[in-house]
Parts: sequence; C-alpha cells; structure tokens
Amino acid sequence: MFAIIEESGHQIRVSEGDVVTLDLKAGVEVGQTLTLDRVLLANAGGASILGAPVIESATVEATVIEPIKKGVKLEIGKLRRRKNSRRHTGHRQKYTTVKIGSISVPGLEVVTAPAAE
Repeated sequence: MFAIIEESGHQIRVSEGDVVTLDLKAGVEVGQTLTLDRVLLANAGGASILGAPVIESATVEATVIEPIKKGVKLEIGKLRRRKNSRRHTGHRQKYTTVKIGSISVPGLEVVTAPAAE
C-alpha cells in the first residue's frame, strides 16, 4: 500500500516503513507522532482512491526520527564587470526526518495479490 501526500507544496510518495525528509517542523521532538492529513491518492494493490483534491478523513501517521537536519549548502555568487561589484550569499535549508508508520484510508480494501486474468 502506498499514498501520495502533499506537504509544504511538495508531493511525496510514501509507504509504511519509509523514511522521508519533510520541511522543518518547528517544535517537534524525537519520537513524537505527526498526523499528515493531505492525502491526494491511495493505492492498496488492485484498488485506488483519488482525492478531489484530498481524500476525506485519510491520514498518514509519521514518527519523528531527527527533528532538525541541515541540507546541502547553496552558495550564490554574483559578479559584474564593474570595479568591486560582487555579492556572495548562501542558504542552507533545514529538514525534519520522519518514519512513516501507518496509512489509514477509510473505504479502501487492501489487496495483497493482484487478480489473475
């Protein structure tokens, strides 16, 4: 079973047991459970449910593994051909790492093996 969730403008495909990085969630601690309720699509083997735009009362439970994780450093340098016309800035995005625990979608029946034709 997998689901596609929307979090901070990103669409992420998740399954139970996956470890994913989300944008920084302020004030969370290790072991805390997050409920992600913006489920766009859910698939359980042979059956799928597509939200319009989200599936009502569908949730994904996630446990925080690492509350703050820094991403790669981006360096921006601008140089014009004028005397002393330089600018240098940088940015380092912060993330929260979570482990997906359970996906609950009402009305979706889990199919373990595909139907034989």
